[in-house]
Amino acid sequence: MKKQKERVHIVPSYLLNPTNPISINLIGAGGTGSTFLTALARMNFALREMNHCGFEVTLFDHDVIEPSNLGRQLFAESELGLNKAVALINRTNRFFGSKWKAVDERFEKVASKTDSYLANITISCVDTVESRKCIAEILVPQERLKNHRDRPLYWLDLGNGRDSGQVLLSTIGEIKQPESEKFKTVASLADIFETFPNILEGVSDIEEPSCSLAQALNRQDLFINSVLSNMGASLLWSMFRLGVLESRGFFLNLSDFRSTPIPI
Repeated sequence: MKKQKERVHIVPSYLLNPTNPISINLIGAGGTGSTFLTALARMNFALREMNHCGFEVTLFDHDVIEPSNLGRQLFAESELGLNKAVALINRTNRFFGSKWKAVDERFEKVASKTDSYLANITISCVDTVESRKCIAEILVPQERLKNHRDRPLYWLDLGNGRDSGQVLLSTIGEIKQPESEKFKTVASLADIFETFPNILEGVSDIEEPSCSLAQALNRQDLFINSVLSNMGASLLWSMFRLGVLESRGFFLNLSDFRSTPIPI
């Protein structure tokens, strides 16, 4: 019986040896996004030490820092009342010497009006299904921009509930794959709506404000955001260090410390 080839996705060489920094849009600066930004900064530093061009990141969030954000999200009491994206980017730039940008508006609002916010990789750390739908509607038409320096290539989506979550990598259109005798290369990775059409059904889009950290922790565990974002960042790191993916994400359940990979 002939053995089936392992399915893999091979990352385009442009991401591995770029002539310019890889452009990244990070959407959401809350519990997951604030941690993911730090992971991106660490990756950027490491890649540049290895003669890679690194990242050029733009962080989007319209929200301001409130008392209930302290402790669970990476904000200080002195930052209360500031815009989340602006506070995080200013702090990151000072610490790492980067020149990343903050946009204090919703990604859907600004990106739907102009192509100046194109990025090779979009990372969404949003709370609602509606926000994900808006992001998908913006990214899909950008597939046609094949010759643009910031041509959209990937969408990495992170989402979670109280103590569980998922991370899923998808392509914006097809990514041309090289011929391989050893692997079955996969050019197109479907987004979360195509891959799991029922996964978001029944998920409430009602965003109830929390008055305190204790109240916020009733809705989300203290460490679910940081664990999810660090594991998601590890997936992104594998793209740049290995250049080939056998898995495109995972399901995480922190209540029983279980992670299930999502194969290509």
